[in-house]
Amino acid sequence: MMKKRSSGALAALGTLLLLSGAAFAADPIKLGVLEDQSGDFAVATIGKLHGIQLATDEINAAGGIAGRPLELVVYDTQSDNTRYQEFMRRVLQRDKVNAVFAGFSSASREAYRPIVNQFDALAFYNNQYEGGVCDANMIVTGAVPEQQFSTLLPYMLQTYGKKVYTIAADYNFGQISAEWVRNIVKENGGEMVGEEFIPLGVSQFSQTIQNIQAAKPDFVVTLLVGTAQASYYEQAGAANLALPMASSVNVGQGYEHKRFKPPSLANMYATVNYIEEVDTPASKAFVEKWHKKFPDEPYINQEAENSYTATYLYKTMIERAGGKTDKESLRAEIAKGDVCFDAPEGKVCLDPKSQHMSHTIYLAKVGDDHSISFPKVWNDIKPYWLGEAGCDLTKNDPSAQYTPSNPPPKG
Repeated sequence: MMKKRSSGALAALGTLLLLSGAAFAADPIKLGVLEDQSGDFAVATIGKLHGIQLATDEINAAGGIAGRPLELVVYDTQSDNTRYQEFMRRVLQRDKVNAVFAGFSSASREAYRPIVNQFDALAFYNNQYEGGVCDANMIVTGAVPEQQFSTLLPYMLQTYGKKVYTIAADYNFGQISAEWVRNIVKENGGEMVGEEFIPLGVSQFSQTIQNIQAAKPDFVVTLLVGTAQASYYEQAGAANLALPMASSVNVGQGYEHKRFKPPSLANMYATVNYIEEVDTPASKAFVEKWHKKFPDEPYINQEAENSYTATYLYKTMIERAGGKTDKESLRAEIAKGDVCFDAPEGKVCLDPKSQHMSHTIYLAKVGDDHSISFPKVWNDIKPYWLGEAGCDLTKNDPSAQYTPSNPPPKG
């Protein structure tokens, strides 16, 4: 069953109220969904909405959450940070949702996070990111640097050599991720021979390619984001820049190995918590039911799986709290340290100190024909850095973002 709000103004903004499943006597639990269905990031983010919809259909068909239906209030944020702010106020103040799933880029998250704090609401960020957010109003289900770079970079340094060149998107994600790369390369005896930060709208990379060729690295770390920056791969291929690549975002988000012709992504290594090529019974079952519901979906990326999993984690938390949906009741369940779910990637659990999620991390290698193999798999990699650095949301809430060079204050 689907309900739409009839207001033309709301329809023009892409607002949709969606309720799946059978009839329920109880009032619904309302979940706001602010995700880019259009705009520069839509290739990577439309699957996030679909993952939430698939989980919602399954949950409602099975009786809902504590006997109540899950109702989605969906807005298209169009990769526009101003819209994130506008719609976050709308879903919290007017639509009065119980929680919000929101955002792809770190810039969008930081645009709406003060509003979530202002309303003392609960928001899920179901995205891979640069890490460091210590905020009781945020639950993060995507992978973070200590899960991705601490696995990826030692493997690359041992396999290909010690000289590293980083190209990164020029905003907080790219800048902080590059800091992680620098630190881990140094810790493992490597050498940074170059580092560039690329504005998000840039789609021409001839000078960057020349700079990389002159620096002669053993491999390139690519932390590029969005449709424009993805142009790098075909341009590098055309320039015969046949270097191994390492990434925490490519393949797992923008499925460039599917979108671009071989061999432009050949020898790319990406650490992902899920992609549809994962060859396990749980993954195969997930892929089958996904494509049954969304037959035109080009790819199931890790953010889609994160969003599907987050919906079930939300259900688990509410049911464990006896049907309560307020933030403090749900956080009390997280604090117990055993809020987990058997996800398509493997078992995941929420860490009480940081409210981030453990993951199975897969090392995905792109072949010359753009097929995927998995040279290594790391099970149950925890989001350890924030807690070790001093973030403990069971004791205090700084509502801040930290970096390796600006860690939380101890004590």
